[in-house]
Amino acid sequence: MFDLADSYVWDFWFADDGDRYHLFFLYASRALHDPEDRHYRASVGHAVSTDLVSWDRVADALVRGGADDFDALATWTGSTVRREDGTWFLFYTGSRLGDDGRNVQRIGYATSDDLFTWHKNPTNPVLEADGHTYERLATTEWHDEAFRDPWVFADPSGRGWHMYVTARAPRGPLNGSGVVAHATSPDLETWTLQAPVSEPSDKGFGQLEVTQVEEVDGRAVLLFSCMPAQAMGAVRERHPRGAVWAVAADSVLGPFDISTATPLTDDDLYVGRLIQDRDGRWQLLAFRNVGPDGAFVGGITDPMPVGWNGDRLILKQPAAVSA
Repeated sequence: MFDLADSYVWDFWFADDGDRYHLFFLYASRALHDPEDRHYRASVGHAVSTDLVSWDRVADALVRGGADDFDALATWTGSTVRREDGTWFLFYTGSRLGDDGRNVQRIGYATSDDLFTWHKNPTNPVLEADGHTYERLATTEWHDEAFRDPWVFADPSGRGWHMYVTARAPRGPLNGSGVVAHATSPDLETWTLQAPVSEPSDKGFGQLEVTQVEEVDGRAVLLFSCMPAQAMGAVRERHPRGAVWAVAADSVLGPFDISTATPLTDDDLYVGRLIQDRDGRWQLLAFRNVGPDGAFVGGITDPMPVGWNGDRLILKQPAAVSA
């Protein structure tokens, strides 16, 4: 497991340079006492490993920007990819407060030659909600302007890049308007918003956090996270403790029928991430969300193997979670 004695650790993502796995993670000091305060004190830490179990922490990747920057409040979750010229791109969420005190989220990136030293793009942000296809503060009763957690991947046919983003449609029920936003790019630098690859639903979710799409053993699957309290009643009735969700699909490009989502974990874990180990096996890691006393735990699990049971992605063995 990856833990920091003095800090809360939660959302995370990986890069693989062929020799080592790189873990990028959000963390904030436990001196805050209230773990909910961590979100507005988040920095992006960095650790490396050869086995996904033992991790060595290295220098942080990113911190929040200045008072006038799009990431003035915090740097939040993202993803890391490598362009054909060898440049690494770390896409991340920039958070700042709007005029009404609610949180506004936009997407930016930083680049690196070695995964260790990162330089923010001076023209950040590169993508934000448009108010028409994707909800903005002026059109929502939701607690924030949700446009975060960019998941970037190469087009399967080699035609540029795709980005999936946690967002909300400006229509549908409050707890069912979460959608997977979609954008495309020819070069990882300029991005164009597209229609979402999922739809709001009365059997859906208020937010689809930290999306990831992969082909696991030849089948496409979308992962996202959402707590039951932020989902529609139909979801809570079927899966009252679901937290990390999986949706099988015909292609990594969707569309994704969110009403078919099934839980991979209960709410003791959150933000599941898939990664292939050196033996080619797919593993899930997640952060430890709540302990037996209901309090936030923090820290990242060891790998847990996954596989298919019919049309459903499942953990092959129960998750071992400790406070």
